[in-house]
Amino acid sequence: SYLPGVDIRQVTKTPMLKAGLAAVVIFLIMTFLAFRFALVDMYRRRSETRLLRSKESLEQTVLERTSELRATNEALRAQIEERMKAESALKESEKRYRAVVEDMPVLICRFLPDGEITFVNKAYCEYFNKTSEELIGSSIFSQMPEDGGEIVKHNIASLTKENPIQSHEFQIYGAGREVRWMSWTDRIFFDENGQVTTYQSIGNDITRRKQVEMEREKLQSQLLRAQKMESVGRLAGGVAHDYNNMLGVISGYAELALDKLGPEDPLHADLTEIHTAAQRSANITRQLLAFARQQAIVPEVLDLNEAVEGVLKLLRHLLGEDIELSWLPAKGLWPVKMDPSQVDQILANLCVNARDAIADVGRISIETTMTTLDETYCRDHPGFESGDYVVLVVSDNGMGMDKEILSNIFEPFFTTKGVGKGTGLGLATVYGIVKQNGGFVNVYSEPGKGTTFRIYLSRHTSAIVGETRAAPESISKGTGQVVLVVEDELSLLKLTDKILRDLGYNVLLAESPSRALQLAAAQTGGIDLLLTDVIMPEMNGAELTAKLQTMFPKLKCIFMSGYTADVIAHHGILDRSVSFIQKPYSRMDLASKVRAVMG
Repeated sequence: SYLPGVDIRQVTKTPMLKAGLAAVVIFLIMTFLAFRFALVDMYRRRSETRLLRSKESLEQTVLERTSELRATNEALRAQIEERMKAESALKESEKRYRAVVEDMPVLICRFLPDGEITFVNKAYCEYFNKTSEELIGSSIFSQMPEDGGEIVKHNIASLTKENPIQSHEFQIYGAGREVRWMSWTDRIFFDENGQVTTYQSIGNDITRRKQVEMEREKLQSQLLRAQKMESVGRLAGGVAHDYNNMLGVISGYAELALDKLGPEDPLHADLTEIHTAAQRSANITRQLLAFARQQAIVPEVLDLNEAVEGVLKLLRHLLGEDIELSWLPAKGLWPVKMDPSQVDQILANLCVNARDAIADVGRISIETTMTTLDETYCRDHPGFESGDYVVLVVSDNGMGMDKEILSNIFEPFFTTKGVGKGTGLGLATVYGIVKQNGGFVNVYSEPGKGTTFRIYLSRHTSAIVGETRAAPESISKGTGQVVLVVEDELSLLKLTDKILRDLGYNVLLAESPSRALQLAAAQTGGIDLLLTDVIMPEMNGAELTAKLQTMFPKLKCIFMSGYTADVIAHHGILDRSVSFIQKPYSRMDLASKVRAVMG
């Protein structure tokens, strides 16, 4: 249709033209196809080139990344190995640390702020007689004996970031009820936010150290007191001798002048006053000489009972009608050797002091007894020596004395009486006489509860006609009987426990009547004997005995006190029919009394 004048339809009808046209068409088609294939091949080759380059780049990248990963992996493997070694070393270190902590002799406990225990070592468990299973998870405030929990609360409350470690010393009761001194070092730990995470307490038993320190202080105090008394005694003796001479001159000349003057002379009354004052001063010098152990004496073997009975009439006259004087002599008393006049001096001074301590109507008792002090008793009571002793006891139910007064009563011129009512030499005289005769003095007193003086005089070997008592040759021992000891003086409680356990008894210790009742309620095997102090807080010994005997009807009882049985009976607390042992008692006294009561 593009050729002018040519009808394409006609042309195409010619066979030759048809063939040529077909050839042209085929050529064009083949050319197109060839071009297309060439173009496709070109694009394919370009794509393959790009893909090859991408593959090479990717392979290079993979190789690089693989190398990096391999290096990272090696580093991680090295780190893991190093960490595993560190963890192994840490575990081994913790194991060694735990073993060291477990075997340390000190007590170690860790607990949370609420008191829950998270760790305790072996020493802690053994000290409180509990297993770690019993302790871990429990509260330290309830596990500590007695008031130890409150002490721990108070101590940890004082810990701060600025002061994270503090040390404290305090007394507690151990698992066996014995009094122990503990030194605790408390430490507080915080997290990164400053919050408290845990507490740690490290305890060390310092009981022995404290005992040594207290014993040293006690011995030092006794030494200083003995040295002071000895120095004062020497001074008093020297002054008294010289002063007595001057008083002899004054008194002698006064008497001579009085003989020359009649009663009507104006100077007679003045000289009489001078003479009276000289006589009174001479009495003071005699007391000073007695204290200094320098008075002239004529010792003789005597029966102390007879010596006391010889002065009773004078003492009753001296005391007056408002004071009841009780005399309780022991039978078969051992003999002593001393000047009989010294017995009079001792009794007169003690009874006058007792009378002055009684405000109105009261009672004074004098009694004699015998005792044997063994080495154990003397070790626990410095200044005493073992042996057989006759004991003179003077007791009253007066106002009593506190510890401060007791520490000074034997010093010359020390007195609690008003001006002009006492010289302060009465007890100094007693002290000097007793020491001069190789004896000892023990005083037991409490404010409002009277005073008891116990004077120990050595037994003399010469016999006196009459009944005598032989010293026990052996100490009776127990066979495992259970003895409940109730005593509010902790040092005496510990001493009694030691004595009774050595004698073969099983001992329960209570520092108060309420504790005694708790122990009795928990005692399934029964209690054979109650050994109790008479005067205690909460309730007295008689009331405690009555309560315990409702629980154990066959329970036997021994009362003990620093007062004499006679004075206690006067207080209306103790019936004379019950068994009684006097403080201080020796090991032999206690053994004999316990065996006698238990049968």
